[in-house]
Amino acid sequence: MKRRLAIPPLAFAPPQSAGHPLEIAQFHAWRLKEPVSSRRYTVVELQSRSGETGYGEGGPVPTAEIVEARAAIQGRRATESEFVRARLAGLPAMEAAVGNAMLDLLSKSRKVPIYQFLGGPTRFKARLLARLEGTDEASATAPLERAKRQGFRAFTIPALQRDAMIPLQEYVDRVRARVAKMQSMGGAAAEWVLDGAAAMTPGDAATVAKALEKVHLIWFDEPTGVLTTDGLAKITDESVMPIGLGRKIHDIPAFQNLLRQASVNVLRPGLGLNSLTKIKRIAALAETHYVAVAPYHEGGPIGAMAGVHLAAALANSYAVDVPVPAADRDAAMRAEITSGNKETAENGFAVLMNRPGLGFEVNRKALDTYSEERI
Repeated sequence: MKRRLAIPPLAFAPPQSAGHPLEIAQFHAWRLKEPVSSRRYTVVELQSRSGETGYGEGGPVPTAEIVEARAAIQGRRATESEFVRARLAGLPAMEAAVGNAMLDLLSKSRKVPIYQFLGGPTRFKARLLARLEGTDEASATAPLERAKRQGFRAFTIPALQRDAMIPLQEYVDRVRARVAKMQSMGGAAAEWVLDGAAAMTPGDAATVAKALEKVHLIWFDEPTGVLTTDGLAKITDESVMPIGLGRKIHDIPAFQNLLRQASVNVLRPGLGLNSLTKIKRIAALAETHYVAVAPYHEGGPIGAMAGVHLAAALANSYAVDVPVPAADRDAAMRAEITSGNKETAENGFAVLMNRPGLGFEVNRKALDTYSEERI
């Protein structure tokens, strides 16, 4: 019998390196909340002993997780990303924030943009998808108009939630009517993604997908929360509508299972739950299955710009989510955090910035102003 080669787990910490220029000397975090929408996200700042600073964003987290993350990376080098990833495996939002802050710091220390540090660029502009705030046509009107003014050409449509008392055919007709209304509001050049928000049953999602085949949506996003093989087969066997899945997943094996089932056309790893380096590994798996990657994002502007850098470095990138708020106060907050770097597009694309790290200065005063808590 052949002996199996046992791969040892990452159980031993690399040696501490006190005084190294890339040793993480300071760790700060802000739990942010947008004033009108109450959208929440976490921003981490890491400063090396040499004085270089990096920023990363993750989803909303409790204070205890921030404290745990700080203890895990105290005294580590910014190059020890895999060790830190293993230590923070149970804290996905903090893993994303810390991992991306390390990447920003390292890119600045090498004086290159993040996309070059990740091995890119594979392209010189990244396609953007405007994630519209709102639950219906009326509430999505303001963010749609803002997104159009900012140069976006692809948008999300929030799907209706089905009440059990609504007959299925009536529900499908209402979804079809909403899609038609939003398409009319967007104009002939607009493209659309239907956002199911994982709220439909596989049977309902299959009926909706079949009914909307001729509308030619880019894809049907997260139609159901049922990710079993038989559940997803109900949808994919009934129509040729492209399906996007994975925005709440943060385990690489779970992404592998989706790919193995051949039930996904667009993989949607969340930027708030997965670091850029982790999504790059996920994208490599997707590429072997001829599946595109479009990182999901419902957080802040730092995460959105990080997604643009990632898209530039991935051969199978399709688009990057950029949340577009309805309220002027929320839009102003996002611009203030990034020192006036507005989340805009040129004919639907973001042009890459050839500046180190994220490519803009993070406004620390704005982080303090909008923070529910600084740690």
